Amino acid sequence: MKRFFSLLVVAILAGVMTLGAYKMFLEPEAVVVTKNETTQKTNLIPTAYTATNINTAGTNVDFTVAAEKTVNAVVHVKQYGISKTPRNLMEYFRNGGTTERKIQGAGSGVIITEDGYIVTNNHVIDGATDLEVTLNNNKSYKAEIIGTAPQSDIALIKIDSDEKLSYIPFGNSNSAKIGEWVLAVGNPFNLTSTVTAGIISAKSRDLNEYDGNFQSFIQTDAAINPGNSGGALVNIRGELIGINTAITSQTGSYVGYAFAVPSNNARKIVEDILEFGDVQRGILGINGDNLTKQVMEKYDIDETQGVVITNVGEDSGAKKAGLKEGDVIKEIDGLRIKKFADLTGYVNSKSPNDIINVKIIREDRELNLPVTLSKYVIQRYNIEDVGVEVANPNPEYLKKFNLDHGVIISKALSPKMQRYNLEGLIISEIDSKKVKNVLQVKQIIESKYPEDDITISLIDRDGEKREFVFQN
Repeated sequence: MKRFFSLLVVAILAGVMTLGAYKMFLEPEAVVVTKNETTQKTNLIPTAYTATNINTAGTNVDFTVAAEKTVNAVVHVKQYGISKTPRNLMEYFRNGGTTERKIQGAGSGVIITEDGYIVTNNHVIDGATDLEVTLNNNKSYKAEIIGTAPQSDIALIKIDSDEKLSYIPFGNSNSAKIGEWVLAVGNPFNLTSTVTAGIISAKSRDLNEYDGNFQSFIQTDAAINPGNSGGALVNIRGELIGINTAITSQTGSYVGYAFAVPSNNARKIVEDILEFGDVQRGILGINGDNLTKQVMEKYDIDETQGVVITNVGEDSGAKKAGLKEGDVIKEIDGLRIKKFADLTGYVNSKSPNDIINVKIIREDRELNLPVTLSKYVIQRYNIEDVGVEVANPNPEYLKKFNLDHGVIISKALSPKMQRYNLEGLIISEIDSKKVKNVLQVKQIIESKYPEDDITISLIDRDGEKREFVFQN
């Protein structure tokens, strides 16, 4: 028996040694192939309620229907402008420091009507002297700017086509849910008609929480890159729920976080531009803050979600409805308000004189107050190229100069202008256009090209009209 086990052990050792020798000396060496992909660098750096009967339940979500519905309605927007910056030292010395040259930027846009109205981002078309729109079928058209809303980064442009165009209907962004599947459609890195998929990662996301300019974006993990700006964020029914606008990245490319302007806000801006020529913003008339630990302690509040009112504006809808400092806003029209961006996002989709129902907590009591929204009026504006700040004057002040229009210079901004004692003087016209308020001044200035001169008609303290030309 011992002899048998000895022979068995010897046989096993011999087999192992034979296999090892084969592996070491006879078997061919395995080859590992690594595919190195390179991509060309680009210079681009920087989105009618309908219902369809598509079943979106289940785990096997089909994106093909939404892609087919939307890919032909997302366009490539190219903008051309003028730069006066010298490209090199030779141009600097030869041309006295400036030279004009064509510059080009590119982004995306969404056709929203069959007759050629297109929504895009303001930063896609900002500063353009010419706009070119290319459809998915490679047809190109010249486009005109109909109106812009820089604060919301939305612009409306239009092309004229002999045929009816494919378009994307607006969806209700308030109904979009976290975790819902979405598609981002656009032209990243000049790759036309690109569709990527993801989910809604968050809603009412504010990217500038600490600068006082509260925003309300839809956050998605669908891949969005430079060139996607102005493109469509759609649900799997093919409805527009957002205009792709921004990414958060340390590299300049997508790293998992992308943001879109909600479709309800974009739709409201478009309707205002078409009806009034500018955006008619309704405001609640309050200042507020999120419920941080410090704020809760200051106002002795037990609530952890909502917006605490820190100030109520005089003559505002909030004041007339009875809202007070220290009230905590919990809901508006049944929509839960967890933070200030929730409030901003909803109110920005409303118009002046709209009535909203505000649910508040006041001293452990729940109150529902109807509030009529006031019209947002710009009070001050800096004309940087002139070097002055202007404000809306008291009508009685204008009457002293027999005027029914004009804005008042409230402050000189540049050292040069500060020497002339301009405070209190009236600007009656800009580029021969009468101005009645600060908003009109802002619209005229922001519609001009960077190289345009500005002609100011000024009423001096003796009531005499004088004209000044400020050259760029």
